[in-house]
Amino acid sequence: MGFRILEMSGEKVVGEYVVDERHHQPYGIVHGGVHCSAVETVCSIGAGLSSRERGNAHGVVGLENHTSFIRAVRSGKVTVTATPVTRGRQSQLWEAESRDEEGRLVAQGKVRLLCLQADAVLGGRTLDGRQEDNDGA
Repeated sequence: MGFRILEMSGEKVVGEYVVDERHHQPYGIVHGGVHCSAVETVCSIGAGLSSRERGNAHGVVGLENHTSFIRAVRSGKVTVTATPVTRGRQSQLWEAESRDEEGRLVAQGKVRLLCLQADAVLGGRTLDGRQEDNDGA
């Protein structure tokens, strides 16, 4: 996707990408999935760093991503900035704004993330890779 992280902390994450044909849907504008992916990326990085700063070394996983597409983009640089809304022990909510080179809002989203515990099971495996018999979350 060509996404580059410019700044990252548990308080703020900034990334950018330069729009080209690989980001386009059939009408020549950025595909909504690209906006969703960029929003989830910066929010996940921020939540992961925040979780570590607060003593949880097990990471985070996304629970939901609600991204709205505000303005069509055909070319140029898009900058995506994420900041926390809430940072609890069990979950975090982060929001992100995507802006074009003129500073116009092109997409915005919120991502809720689960703060993993040591005994978490993801896709039938524990965090250390052991297989679990139950379905897991």
